[in-house]
Amino acid sequence: QVQLEESGGGLVQAGGSLRLSCAASGFGRTFSNYAMGWFRQAPGKEREFVAAINWSGTRYADSVKDRFTISKDYSQNTVSLQMNSLKPEDTAVYYCAAGWTVAVLTASYNYWGQGTQVTVSS
Repeated sequence: QVQLEESGGGLVQAGGSLRLSCAASGFGRTFSNYAMGWFRQAPGKEREFVAAINWSGTRYADSVKDRFTISKDYSQNTVSLQMNSLKPEDTAVYYCAAGWTVAVLTASYNYWGQGTQVTVSS
């Protein structure tokens, strides 16, 4: 049974940093074949793409480029999102997802975690 579990969310002041982690289980040896993505959803807004990674590279939303870094640890079956220079508009629930391509559409991902709250105060 495939499971994704996010951790690392919390409350931080604007300009600060947080590191989110997503632990993947149930993938077996196929984890390296999956693209892993991070999405976020703010209250009253649709879920939006943040970043994604697969064997060929990474992809970022323009709003987080140069501030966020996604990485994948194949030995630990984890994917992380290092978030620097956080802004109040980064406040959202952040979700980890697994799919077959580095895509920006939520429909391209097959598995989702429960999410972790990130709140950035001004």
